[in-house]
Amino acid sequence: MSSHQSSVVSHRSDRSHQSSVGSRQSARLKTEDWRLETTSSSGYTFIELLVVSTMLLVLASAIMPLTRVTMQRMREVELRRDLREMRLAIDKFKDQADLGNIAPTDLKAGAEGYPPGLDTLVEGVAAANDATGRKLKFLRRVPIDPMTKSMEWGLRSYQDDADSDRWGGQDVFDVRSKSQGTALDGSKYKDW
Repeated sequence: MSSHQSSVVSHRSDRSHQSSVGSRQSARLKTEDWRLETTSSSGYTFIELLVVSTMLLVLASAIMPLTRVTMQRMREVELRRDLREMRLAIDKFKDQADLGNIAPTDLKAGAEGYPPGLDTLVEGVAAANDATGRKLKFLRRVPIDPMTKSMEWGLRSYQDDADSDRWGGQDVFDVRSKSQGTALDGSKYKDW
C-alpha cells in the first residue's frame, strides 16, 4: 500500500471511529433524557416519603403534649372562674341576709345568714317586706365542674372545720371542686 492509500484508509477509520463514538454519545444522551423524563414524572421515591413521614411524626409528637397542657390550663381557668362566681353569689346572699333584705322564712335557723344550698342561689329567695313576691336571685345556674364534668361540688358549712371533707349540711359557706387531680402549679384542685 502506498502512503497515500494508507492515509486514506487511516482517515476513513478515524471517520468511522468518530461516527461510532458520536452515535454512542447520542444514544447515551437519548437514554439520559429518557431517564430524566421518567424520574421527574414518576412521583416521590419511597425514601422521600419516609423522610417526610418521619418529620411529620416528630412534629406531631412535639405538639401533642403542648395541646394537652393547653387544654388543662383552659379547664383550670374555667374552674377558677366558676369557683369565684359561686363564692361571690354566696357572699352576696350573706350581705343581703345581714342587711335584712331576705325574708326570715327563707333563712335557715343557725345558718348564720348563709344559703342552705347552691340551688337556693339559683331559685332565689323572697325579698323582705315585699308584697309583690319578688325574688332575689344570686346565680343564673350552678356551673358544671370542668374537672369532674359533674354538677356535684364539695361544700363546706360555716360550722365545719376548715379541712373537713364532709359537708355538715347546715348551710353553704364555701364551695370547692371534688376533683382529686393536681393542677399545673402542683396544688390540688380540691384545695382551691
